[in-house]
Amino acid sequence: MGGEHTDATPVSLRVLGGIMDVYKSVFVKGGAAPLLSRPKPVRRTGFELDVRIESVEHQTDDVVSLTLRAAGGGPLPTWRPGSHVDVFLPSGRQRQYSLCGDPSDRFRYRIAVRLIPDGGGGSREVHETLRVDDRLRIRGPRNAFTYIDAPSYLFLAGGIGITPILPMVRAAGSRGRLVYVGRSRDTMPFLHELPGADIRPDDEFGVTDIAELIGRAEPGAAVYVCGPPPMLAAAQRCMFELNPTGSLHTERFSALPVTDGRAFDISLARTGGTVRVAADETALTALRRRLPDIAYSCQQGFCGTCKVGVIAGIVDHRDRLLTESEQADHMLACVSRAAGDELVLDL
Repeated sequence: MGGEHTDATPVSLRVLGGIMDVYKSVFVKGGAAPLLSRPKPVRRTGFELDVRIESVEHQTDDVVSLTLRAAGGGPLPTWRPGSHVDVFLPSGRQRQYSLCGDPSDRFRYRIAVRLIPDGGGGSREVHETLRVDDRLRIRGPRNAFTYIDAPSYLFLAGGIGITPILPMVRAAGSRGRLVYVGRSRDTMPFLHELPGADIRPDDEFGVTDIAELIGRAEPGAAVYVCGPPPMLAAAQRCMFELNPTGSLHTERFSALPVTDGRAFDISLARTGGTVRVAADETALTALRRRLPDIAYSCQQGFCGTCKVGVIAGIVDHRDRLLTESEQADHMLACVSRAAGDELVLDL
């Protein structure tokens, strides 16, 4: 077949394509690219240091704990219950893990990692490759799950959600009550460290009624919840109706579901191509289909690992990290979205 080819591409897309071609020629391929398009590092907080793995212990079939010491043998930075560290794995992956050891031990950190077979590969790397005496680089400690002073405490932990709760329970002493839930006892790590806890495996007690537990907290209690999304959602629904003078503190280990999104496109300025983001998925999820090695960690908009430059388009910013000036030309792909139909990203 032959004949004249007619360009039916809309004018707006041709203009956008022209802008992207100019951007690539100047900022990516041109001789001045190293000066004009320098990488902008994520803003750091806390300390960065090298550590050595002192011990690896299996807490359950799918949970290992790592005890870490400073590579040089000196004291580690102080931390408070609820803190976590960023761990840089040998592959280059970055993940965040709660500190679940003793804050008074200045020479050891302890983290615990549950194996997620179909996750992003970080937990599998920890379980399958890390050994005693291996070196890691960490950053922190940082705290997004602050332990406050309160007259009484109710701690609700689900599964691996026990990790940030453990130091809080010890700090609260007689003022605190812990209810620890999970599928079964053999899936619940650190049971041996919780002799006074209310242990409620589903296979023995059935599904726990979160509202009933919160209803029994003392007035003004600080309620800390860490576990799967349905557990957190249940606490958020009922807390202030049942205990209006109390305070609710939650931490999740998975991304928030997208419930109010609309579909949009992402154009990739450096690598080329377009990625479609569905209404019920994050930009990060969609980007990982095209760029599986894109860096990410918390998936909740506070660590900054997935920070990316925005070349064109209006962003619906949903993060808890970027300053107003940073939001002018950057976004966190794990939570933020397009306010319109398309974004052009520096990827």
